Amino acid sequence: MRTLAITQNITLDGSIEMLGDWFDPADQDPQLLEATRRQSERTDAMLLGRQTFEDFRGYWPRQTDDQTGITDELNQIHKYVVSSTMADPQWQNSTVLTGDWIARVRALKGQEGATSWSRAASC
Repeated sequence: MRTLAITQNITLDGSIEMLGDWFDPADQDPQLLEATRRQSERTDAMLLGRQTFEDFRGYWPRQTDDQTGITDELNQIHKYVVSSTMADPQWQNSTVLTGDWIARVRALKGQEGATSWSRAASC
């Protein structure tokens, strides 16, 4: 059975939204990047809400000079997006979970695999 690990990025002043340019992956602390890489090595899928998925899809696939490796990782990893309105995810290795998404997530957790990595699940 997979573990569902929840990861949340938050600023010191409590912002968790992608407002402005507070998150610059190229300007991350080297220890934080290394910790993220270690977690990513144990991850074979991501579970995202529609809004977070659209934010990621609008940014990461367009990066052409990413020295962090995040772009390649996010393009390759399988992404599951919870949405009642999205039909076509328009990003490679992505699957939309519709209908009873809780049952679908439980089924994914029951499969063999590495850790599933979850971000904010705004639908």
